[in-house]
Amino acid sequence: MPPEVHEITLNETETQTEHAAPWHVIVYDDPVNLMGFVTLVLRRVFGYPQEKAEALMLEVHRNGLSVVWSGEREKAELYVQQLQAYLLRAAMKRS
Repeated sequence: MPPEVHEITLNETETQTEHAAPWHVIVYDDPVNLMGFVTLVLRRVFGYPQEKAEALMLEVHRNGLSVVWSGEREKAELYVQQLQAYLLRAAMKRS
């Protein structure tokens, strides 16, 4: 007599598109932090080279905001917390 077969169905909590859509970490311009400080924070948090950190800082300064990183949600949450710990105005948003 063959063994009884049980079918198991797993329900996904997120759809494929939610997995595929990256999260953006955004830094907003503020009247308090100096440009050099913002550059330094971007280098420390993300490990960016000086040139990239400066380019992102200038984008924040000129446009009022910059998407400084994109990727998975958990990392985005961590990066936002780190940026806010340096008192930068930062948030995350799904792309």
